[in-house]
Amino acid sequence: MKVFDSEKVRNVGLVGHGDSGKTSLTSAFLFLTGATNRLGQVDDGNSVTDYDDDEIARKITINTSVAHCEWKQHKINLVDTPGYPAFILEAKSSIVAADTALVVIDAVAGVEVQTEKVWSFADEHALPRALVINKLDRDRSSFERSLTSAQEAFGRKVVPVQIPIGEEKDFKGVIDLIGQKAYLYKTDGSGKFEETAIPDELQESASSRRDELVEMVAESDDALMEKFFEEGSLSHEDLLGGLRGCLISKEIFPVYCASATRNIGTAQLLDAIIEVSSDPLKRVPPKALDAISKEETEIEVSAGGATAGYVFKTLADPFTGRISLVRVFSGKFKSDSGLHNFSRDNEERLGTLQVLQGKAHEPIAEAQMGDICAVLKLKETMTGDTLGDSAFKAIFQKVDFPEPSISFAIEPKSRGDEDKIGSAVSRIIEEDPSINFRRDPQTKEMLLAGSGQLHVEVTVDKLQRKYGVEVLLKPPKVPYRETITGSAEVQGRHKKQTGGHGQFGDCKIRVESLERGAGFEFANEIFGGAIPRQFIPAVEKGIQESAERGYLAGYPMVDFKATLCDGSYHDVDSSEMAFKLAGSQAFRNAMEKARPVLLEPIMLVEVCAPEEHSGDIMGDLNGRRGRIQGMDVQGSSQVIRAQVPLVEMLNYAPTLTSMTGGRGSYHMENSHYEIVPGNFSEKIIAEARREKEEKGA
Repeated sequence: MKVFDSEKVRNVGLVGHGDSGKTSLTSAFLFLTGATNRLGQVDDGNSVTDYDDDEIARKITINTSVAHCEWKQHKINLVDTPGYPAFILEAKSSIVAADTALVVIDAVAGVEVQTEKVWSFADEHALPRALVINKLDRDRSSFERSLTSAQEAFGRKVVPVQIPIGEEKDFKGVIDLIGQKAYLYKTDGSGKFEETAIPDELQESASSRRDELVEMVAESDDALMEKFFEEGSLSHEDLLGGLRGCLISKEIFPVYCASATRNIGTAQLLDAIIEVSSDPLKRVPPKALDAISKEETEIEVSAGGATAGYVFKTLADPFTGRISLVRVFSGKFKSDSGLHNFSRDNEERLGTLQVLQGKAHEPIAEAQMGDICAVLKLKETMTGDTLGDSAFKAIFQKVDFPEPSISFAIEPKSRGDEDKIGSAVSRIIEEDPSINFRRDPQTKEMLLAGSGQLHVEVTVDKLQRKYGVEVLLKPPKVPYRETITGSAEVQGRHKKQTGGHGQFGDCKIRVESLERGAGFEFANEIFGGAIPRQFIPAVEKGIQESAERGYLAGYPMVDFKATLCDGSYHDVDSSEMAFKLAGSQAFRNAMEKARPVLLEPIMLVEVCAPEEHSGDIMGDLNGRRGRIQGMDVQGSSQVIRAQVPLVEMLNYAPTLTSMTGGRGSYHMENSHYEIVPGNFSEKIIAEARREKEEKGA
């Protein structure tokens, strides 16, 4: 694989709603440029970038994949990203490797929910964008309708530079408004076409659309505006150069036409990537922090400057090991060299650099600024890390992932898998940092959290397929607690005589409630040696251990104070164990009088959705025993804040998706505990006792 100079590299991120045809368009690019010898099809399971077993089985993109091709002495790196809601965060984390985002739109559906999300991701990274209206050969497809939906969603900067020839099954080519030429394609998927004059019936439409394009380009540049007023139009060269400047400055988002599965429009799209899209030298560098002060800093990047790269994706292969995909932002990466990981402050040794074609590897000697390469078996480097030489001294800001929206408890199918789960999930998290895995200290359950049920299910499939670990999914237990609402003074007495030494412990305690979140307090008011000093810790331990087991439903008892105020002992029969048992008995006696209640975790929930859904969302949250805390406007969306019991939020993700058509998102965090209302409390206690009886049986 030859090495390309920075100005000859183009990095394109294909983004869009699921099933808009991003992977098919990638396959068409690879086939037309000779990178592959056949036109890969998602439905046939032979596309280059959807190579994972889950992707082939489900016929959707789950992981970001990288491929490359050569076109007119340029190298084009293609970053094919997922578009389904459960995996859309992959697009957010990997689009940073691109210099231009190619937003793919289904010509039947137009702009969809995830189209808007990936557009916002491109905004976050300040990326130029071009749009491709794909699937123009499908029944009920419409260029005009899709263009209108894009302009309504993204504004008047969305401007067509092509219009289609033919509609639906008769779609057979494109008209280039800049060059004023038509390209008629064969419909056999070969990508072969002939250049012709614009058909007579489309002359008027093409002329009108070109005038709109010329005016938009002229508006962006004073010199071009002057030419436009003098000559009434712009030359081909001025229009092409002006469009490139407008794309890079995000003044115009050009629109192209295609049918990826029929390979129509692909050649002109490749030409546009070369002629119009941004090269790495024009890329605004990502935000960075000073490696020492950790404060935001300006960085200089250049082909001949300090070496710096960002790890935008990690692949964890059970056989090859860890594969780090790196975008080189400055200088060059060389095989068999050493670099510093500024994110973790450790040294890394690079082996032979690779370029990826889907899952295939090919070695390269070096990767210039702007290129994308793969590094195998780095020791500690993970997704989001910055690698560079000693002269760089900065850290690229990591992509922030929102909290996972849904959690499941997992348990191994066999006892032998229990020890393997932790290490296997850790390997998966290397690939997908949006997955969260932890053990709940109270319920003792292992919790696996992701962006949606499908996300978690795919992760479970990976556990079995890649690492041989089989687990069962089930809803997580809610970590209820117990507390008291009254006070009591009671005695705990343990006496047992079995021949020889007996057991004797006697204590009196006073229990009282504490404020929420105070935990457990123990006080000693013994005077005059009623209980020897060495036995007092045993009383406290007996109370604490009983409190951990709870009283009503087996949940930990919290937020109470126990005061040891009196007792008695026996010179021979008293022991630490006897007083521990006496303390435990005193706790149980106290609970009978101190009015124990159940506590439930209350979550602070923030829901972000379009304003028109606010009423439905607030009504639903109220129905979940939620209390609305306030609302804010965030762009075109409304942010609703509420406090809601955790048990009511376990099934919220699919409900929110249904209410908002997938346009809503939420996150939540622990706020505090509150007393469970009586009717709910009775059901929880009855269920807990039933489970205890079943286990006992």
